[in-house]
Amino acid sequence: MNYLNILITKILKLLPKWFAKPFAKPYVAGETIEEVTAKIKSLNGKGFLATVDILGEHTKSEREAQRITEQYCMLYDEISRKNLECSVSVKPSHIGLDISTALIMKNLSAILDKAVNTNNFLRIDMESSKSTDQTIQIYQYFRKKYSNIGTVLQSYLLRTQTDIDQLSELESNIRICKGIYNEPQKIAFKSRDDIKNNYILFAKKMARNNHFCAYATHDQELIEDLLNWISKENIPKDLFEFQCLYGVPMQGRLEELIKEGIKVRIYVPFGPDWYDYSMRRLNENPKIIKYVLGNLFKND
Repeated sequence: MNYLNILITKILKLLPKWFAKPFAKPYVAGETIEEVTAKIKSLNGKGFLATVDILGEHTKSEREAQRITEQYCMLYDEISRKNLECSVSVKPSHIGLDISTALIMKNLSAILDKAVNTNNFLRIDMESSKSTDQTIQIYQYFRKKYSNIGTVLQSYLLRTQTDIDQLSELESNIRICKGIYNEPQKIAFKSRDDIKNNYILFAKKMARNNHFCAYATHDQELIEDLLNWISKENIPKDLFEFQCLYGVPMQGRLEELIKEGIKVRIYVPFGPDWYDYSMRRLNENPKIIKYVLGNLFKND
């Protein structure tokens, strides 16, 4: 069945987008703010926190970057109005990074002001290594002005240890992930063990610096290693949380953590630009296809 799942994933890329939509649905929480906030309310009801992201990246025009910025500001208003336990994540290239430094700074400042006004938090997502320097510099600039901001570091990049050391001067809030971009070997670890070991090393560095860390992973072995270390070192629960992607099976473990008083946050993407994102998720987890097919042909 696994080979069939992989084959179907490849075929989906050749078909019209409307045909792929049922397979993408598990990973994307709708196309509108109304749809995504309803899904977040449901997650909150189960004890999960959330962070919401508007799908899309590498915006080409100032007008489009401004439109996306306005949507993020609307998101904060809706989160506040509906009293949701949800923060916001934004990709720099989605709001103008590829266009100009002035534009990304202007738009991010507007989003941060709205986050402050609604008593919320903003995380600057990390994209490929082409923008790592810029993203960290932007984060450092705004972190000196705002306390409600965090960013992301990737454990497969060789540079990340240095980045963590540099950010230790700030009271940083960092999400650590493994990294999803296909980076060259000269700048990134390729070994699964190296990436995992780096991940744990960075988690420990953050704790020693007394900085908040979000552990973003679905790797069950890594989760258990982190939990064992947390227990052994008595890491305070207010210094960390676990994060995972909307729609990706969690095998029950993260749900159990909530019962233990550990925060678990779901990264919830939504929006009309769902296709590329959901195809990446299907490539990573082709098993989901059998569940979708089962639902498509299930009798009412």
